[in-house]
Amino acid sequence: MAYRKLNRVSGNRKALFRSMVTDLFIYERIQTTEAKAKELRGVAEKLITLAKRGDLHARRQVASFVRPELANEETNQDAVQKLFSEIAPRFAERQGGYTRILKVGPRRGDGAPMVFLELVE
Repeated sequence: MAYRKLNRVSGNRKALFRSMVTDLFIYERIQTTEAKAKELRGVAEKLITLAKRGDLHARRQVASFVRPELANEETNQDAVQKLFSEIAPRFAERQGGYTRILKVGPRRGDGAPMVFLELVE
């Protein structure tokens, strides 16, 4: 299985995806680089599919991956709650393709291609 390493060791990469997917579920739209968005899409789709199942084991699996915020302990519950109560029912009839990537343009500092990763309506 091939994937992008994003110049990070596996632990740092997993932490990056955990925090980014948490923000995606809370805000439903994040801006990031194209490479990160393409890798994050698969992670988010798997978690939404788990949330559509809706049972206790799925909730615990999602809660173990979604990151609790350090300043606000309730943010973790908010992200998991929002995923199970708002986002999963929205995609009940959809078989996949829960996210969309919209290109923004190059980043000013280094020219990296920037995109918006958002949940489809």
